Amino acid sequence: MRDAYEVDDDPLRIDVGVVWQFLSTEAYWNRWRSREDVERQWRGAWRVVGVYGSDGAMVGGARAISDGVSDAYLGDMFVVPPHRGRGLAKRLLSTMIDEGPGRDFRWMLVTSDAHGLYAQFGFAAPDERVMVRPPRITN
Repeated sequence: MRDAYEVDDDPLRIDVGVVWQFLSTEAYWNRWRSREDVERQWRGAWRVVGVYGSDGAMVGGARAISDGVSDAYLGDMFVVPPHRGRGLAKRLLSTMIDEGPGRDFRWMLVTSDAHGLYAQFGFAAPDERVMVRPPRITN
């Protein structure tokens, strides 16, 4: 099954329509964003990674924000439901974090699920140096 999918960090392959469809109907986070917001975020990201099926259609992805020097924020990571359970999220994270230009960065994310998955890539609860200001807009 592994060979049936391709993971690629070419930003020109990202299908923002697929991203928007998932984020506006399936995701539990930031549902208040407009399609224009999502397009701007994905087109302006420091790094994007997509997962593509054998037909070339995008079935998952993630974006990262960074200054390109020291820290990165992982956002909007997803795999569409029909393609889950095939290790695609691990492949996506490996490409984004371990195989990319930010492999030595401090990575951050905000999530209420998949903690076990992210822990496999070194994510842990913040320490006493990290402070977070919650958003004023809630989902």
